[in-house]
Amino acid sequence: MKKFLNKDISLWLVIVIFFVILVAAFFVYFYFNKTVYDYSFKVSSLNNSSTQYIYGAWPALQNKNFYDEVLNNFISQKLTFITVDLSSMDLKYYKDGFLAFEAPVLSKGKPGSWWDTPVGLYSVKSKIPSDFSSFAHVYSPWALDFQGNFLIHGWPYYPDGTPVASTYSGGCIRLSTPNAKTLYDMVDVGIPVLVFDSSFDNDNFIEQNYPNISAESFIAGDLKNNYIFTEKNPDEQLPIASLTKLMTALVAVEYINIENTITITPDMIVKTSIPRLKVGHRYSLYDLLQPLLKESSNEAAVAISRFIGTDYFVKLMNEQATAIGMTNTHFVDPSGSDWGDVSTARDYFEFAKYLYLNRSFILKMTTDSNDVNVYGPSVFTNLQNFNVFAGQPDFIGGKVGVNGGAHDTIVSVFNEEFPIINLSVASGSTAVSASASGSIAVSGASSSYSGSTSSYEIYSTSTASSSVTQSFVSRPIAFVILGSSNYTNDAETLLNWIKNVYQ
Repeated sequence: MKKFLNKDISLWLVIVIFFVILVAAFFVYFYFNKTVYDYSFKVSSLNNSSTQYIYGAWPALQNKNFYDEVLNNFISQKLTFITVDLSSMDLKYYKDGFLAFEAPVLSKGKPGSWWDTPVGLYSVKSKIPSDFSSFAHVYSPWALDFQGNFLIHGWPYYPDGTPVASTYSGGCIRLSTPNAKTLYDMVDVGIPVLVFDSSFDNDNFIEQNYPNISAESFIAGDLKNNYIFTEKNPDEQLPIASLTKLMTALVAVEYINIENTITITPDMIVKTSIPRLKVGHRYSLYDLLQPLLKESSNEAAVAISRFIGTDYFVKLMNEQATAIGMTNTHFVDPSGSDWGDVSTARDYFEFAKYLYLNRSFILKMTTDSNDVNVYGPSVFTNLQNFNVFAGQPDFIGGKVGVNGGAHDTIVSVFNEEFPIINLSVASGSTAVSASASGSIAVSGASSSYSGSTSSYEIYSTSTASSSVTQSFVSRPIAFVILGSSNYTNDAETLLNWIKNVYQ
């Protein structure tokens, strides 16, 4: 070492070393001094409380008034951000609170499909000049990654340069390529992306109230107008068992590309209902979702989570729950095997609403429907379906969880028919919604109405002739049962009670 230090170092070598250091320093300075936004802000929630928001899915943004309130809040704070209105198909870019760019959205993900564009508050994660999809085999120019598999980008094209012709996108927000390039050049990594859709129809349909359920906690209600038919201890925090796997499925499709394959390792083979996975075999995410949601496979849950790291995956589960508004929910593992996975009936009712409105294909995978096999038939043969109502035509989806003793759980969503009485008078028409033994909701300026479907009177302010007809409307009904000693009996009792009282 001493001999080396005593050697003369030539001038040219010193110059080269100095030049390399200078270039490296310039690169580091240039790279790390790019504008990267890191907003931390508070917004008012629907109950007027102030909330520190975590980026992610935000179902409240399906409420137009709330969206407008958040938008005005951002503008007043002079934030730089992007808004995407999936209802009007319009994208806007605000710079320091002022509208700087606007462009039409040419296509979005097909509602109810795997590629349904997610509503929420996100941020630009990265900028990619040309993103290639190994599944669709297309390039998407000027792409802004804002949520897992979802991008804002220009019109995609095949490797030979031919543009795609599909109306719907793969869940991404598609602009014309020139508009995408303009936006790409204007925005920086980290700015918020506010995605809104008015599909949440908070209408005025009214239902009414009570059964005898043995479970420790339950809730039943209408997912569209939030009317609660009945409830018992809905805010009591209880173990949820395999209901956890619905969140596992949601996080998986949000953060893992559906065509990715997962190689099974020995540590993924855990105790489960029906062992199916083989060490060394490769399965796609889509393949693993089938036993996860139908047979409640713990193996599938572990394999999916370890693809991106179990600790990180569980962290995403809890962040997703917070974003949805599940304030009394906590996950500690992806399968629900741990008693530390807890929630409330009310939280899971909100979760069912989110899935119904935003990720209905997850619910559909829990049924016996064949129209969810967009990636072909399952690699697993003779899959069993543990969901109690899986074969019923009005069953939209759900999940059961077995903890043993008096700790079983179930969440189920149905399309149920409710009677509507229509009153027509000379000056117009009035729609009346009714229950078999409850009050009636009437909309219309010229008439008033009271009674029930079996006995009613009409009081019209007009002397003109009138007519009454009865029709039916389909409503999305969900119930959540926690802490049950017999979830099958409790579920059937609750469903039959709803049908008997309200139909």
